[in-house]
Formats: sequence, structure tokens, C-alpha cells
Amino acid sequence: MSKVAAKIRSAAQDIYRTVLRKRRPSLDLPVRSLDNVRYNPRAGYFEIGRRKKERTLTVGTARTFAQSLRMISLSNDLLRQGDIATKREAYYVSKNWGDARFDEQPESDTVMDDIEALFEVNREQLGFIPEEKGGEVAGRLTVVDRDPDTGRRIKIDCTRFGSGAYSIPISVEGLEFQTGAGFVLAIETAGMFQRLVKHNFWKKANCILVSMGGVPTRACRRFVRRLADEKGIPVYAFVDGDPYGITNIYRTLKVGSGNAAHINRFFCVPQARYLGVTPQDIIDYKLKDATHPLKEVDVKRARDALANDPFIKHEKAWQDAIRQMISMGVRVEQQAFAKHDLNYVVDVYLPKKLKNPEKFLP
Repeated sequence: MSKVAAKIRSAAQDIYRTVLRKRRPSLDLPVRSLDNVRYNPRAGYFEIGRRKKERTLTVGTARTFAQSLRMISLSNDLLRQGDIATKREAYYVSKNWGDARFDEQPESDTVMDDIEALFEVNREQLGFIPEEKGGEVAGRLTVVDRDPDTGRRIKIDCTRFGSGAYSIPISVEGLEFQTGAGFVLAIETAGMFQRLVKHNFWKKANCILVSMGGVPTRACRRFVRRLADEKGIPVYAFVDGDPYGITNIYRTLKVGSGNAAHINRFFCVPQARYLGVTPQDIIDYKLKDATHPLKEVDVKRARDALANDPFIKHEKAWQDAIRQMISMGVRVEQQAFAKHDLNYVVDVYLPKKLKNPEKFLP
């Protein structure tokens, strides 16, 4: 029996024994929010705090409690059968649960996350997989996968996809890596990733390019984390210079999120450093006329980060950068460098930045 299956069985037996004693069963679930996490600089990621929420079987909570038990049961079935279910499929499976069915998928997603936190595992270990792609990869990397039918090792050379790229699979735990690259460059936008691939930037810089496609998925983060850990190579992030790019996309890549603090230790990349785009880049590369005014939501997100984000509050360099952005009143995109030349990023910006990685923001 797997460790996860053993945890499920133990929890089920506890509930069963409680019911036999004619007591109300309950589940103690970690509170998954930013105010119940702390930034551990030594570990390099957000850790979940001690606060719990008790889900007890009462008249008012009968439906939610039943949904939790049915989700646990579904996970048990998947593990026993060696099968998987997407988050969307799990939602539709619940349509057979009578009064315990979910009306909308966000409800089932929340319960799934609660179960994940309860057992202190990631949902992939419970048999649940996401719908979204994991990201794309190009450059100096060979990924060793296995044929699902024969178990035969398959070598996938990420330099041989032409104008395309290798797609990170939903589960990356069984992959092996072979590389002589000097670093990983994680890129926010698909468009910028494609430009760097088109012009073989990975060849010139001896690196691995990873397209995050916005906030990186768990699979993307786990892929980059394993690659960085196992091969001992640095990770640099290249995202838009705005509050969302910094406090959502980059912060999630590096230290994780409050909502997923119970599994950040698996899915964040503590060794990541912020290459750009920074507020100072606007000045240094004369981009002022290629910026956009900060919106009200941008300013609010920036001020919230300064006041409440444990990572930002710990890093003075980030506090200074965000205050500089607020003072300047503008945000800047990766594509803004095109005002100088379409390939300015390839030919000038990245080569110049990469000469001094010690100056990158933490």
C-alpha cells in the first residue's frame, strides 16, 4: 500500500470509529491563505502556519462534509486502480453523488485542495491532474522519459524541435535530465519565448529556455525545480515589469503561494533570481515612452505586497523596486524593447544583463 493510500485508510478508520462511538466526526484542515504562511528565508519558500479549520459533521455542514469524504473516496479508487482524473473529470464524477454533488467546478477544486492539504501531499499523488499545459522548453537539454507501454527509455533532445518546443508533461517525477547548460531562463510570455527560440538564443547563451505562459503551472515549477536541484544550475526569470508579473508570476515561481503553502516545498524554485524587466530598466534602457500608466488595480496590488506579502517584506531590494515603480507610475512589458529594434532583447538586453547576474533582484 502506498503512503498516500495508507493515510487515506487511516483517516477513514478514524471517522468510522468516531461514528461508532456516536460522536460527530471532523476533519482538521490547514487554513490555506496568505495570513497563515510565513516566509522561511533559509528554506526559500512560504511555509504553512499552524492555524486549522475544523470541518465537523453538523446539520449545516453535512453537504460539505459529505463532499470531502466522497472526494477522498474517489482518490482512493484512483490509487487502487492506478488511474487518474482531471480536475474537470472529478467535478463531473460528483454528478453521481446525489445531494453531495458539486454545482460548480470551483467548489470541487476547493474541496480537492482541502484534501491535498489534509494529507500533506500534492494532488497528483492523490490521482488528480490539472487541465492546463505544463509549459514549453527549448535549448540545451535532453529529457529522458519512458514509453508507457514498454517502459523503454526515450531521449528527447530539446534542441531538435525546429521552430517548436518540448511540452512539459503534467507529471514530471519520472523524468531524467541530461544537460551542459549554464542556466535556465524562465520567460513569462509565449511571444518572447518564441522570439528567443526563433533566433536560437539558447545556443548563443548556452541555456535552457522555459516558457511559463503567465503564472507557471505546478508541472512547470516542479520541472524547473528538479532541473535546478539535480543539475545545480541557476534559474533566471524574465517577466513583465508590473505588479502582477512581480508579485504573482515571479513570486509564485520562487516562493510559492499562500493558497498552496502546504506543498510549496515541492513546487517552488527558491534559487530563482529576477533578471527583469525592472523599474530601473525603464531608465537605463530609455523605455519611458514605451510604458503604460499603472492602473488602480496595479497600485493596489503593489501596496498590498509591501504591506502583506511575507517575501516582499523580507527583501528590502524588492521593497525599493516596488516603491520605485509606484513613484514612476508606470509599468513596462517585455515587448517594450522593440521600440529600439525587434531583436534588441536578443542582441543587447539579455547579453548585457547576463554579464552581471549577481545584480539581479532576489
